[in-house]
Amino acid sequence: MSLTNTLAIFVIFFSAISFAFASDPDTLQDICVALPSSGVKVNGFECKAEANVTEDDFFFAGLANPGVINNTLGSLVTAANVEKIPGLNTLGVSFSRIDYKAGGLNPPHTHPRATEIVFVLEGQLDVAFITTANKLISKSINKGEIFVFPKGLVHYQKNSGDKPASVLSAFNSQLPGTFSVAAALFSSTPTVPDNVLAQAFQIDTKQVDNIKANLAPKKS
Repeated sequence: MSLTNTLAIFVIFFSAISFAFASDPDTLQDICVALPSSGVKVNGFECKAEANVTEDDFFFAGLANPGVINNTLGSLVTAANVEKIPGLNTLGVSFSRIDYKAGGLNPPHTHPRATEIVFVLEGQLDVAFITTANKLISKSINKGEIFVFPKGLVHYQKNSGDKPASVLSAFNSQLPGTFSVAAALFSSTPTVPDNVLAQAFQIDTKQVDNIKANLAPKKS
């Protein structure tokens, strides 16, 4: 199946579920193209004057090709949310493409404002989420298959194969947000105190410092 046909099927499928399980507030007008430059945010962005709206406000070509992966985790998320497509403002949907090197990982994270549904374009992935009862729900998924990550729950994807993999992710929010567990705890600004992390993870402060150093942005 071609990428075009795959995308079309996925868009239709996600459109159907988004109406049934919408997360963001319903729109009160036909369109409200985001105007981030205004600096005004009322649970979204101020609307651009309709006379200034163009077709480009509803278009994004950034998911057509695999992203260039240049990190130690071996994965790259390319988002297609309201920050990339202003026309998504108030519409309650967004997309992402995730590419993985062989063995690549999209590390444990949450989306505080959206449920996520992934469709495998290529490869095989081990995926999982953790419930608030601390139960791990996991499965291996292959090309053409779908998996759902409930809103707000910690989840991850790991390329279990020896070839690159990629997925399309859909969200029932124009800006789902991403909270990376390790990065949030060990590389926040200001930093979480070492003694708090040491006690929480039952490790010593030297180990905490080592983890923080590993997660710190690498100088180019």
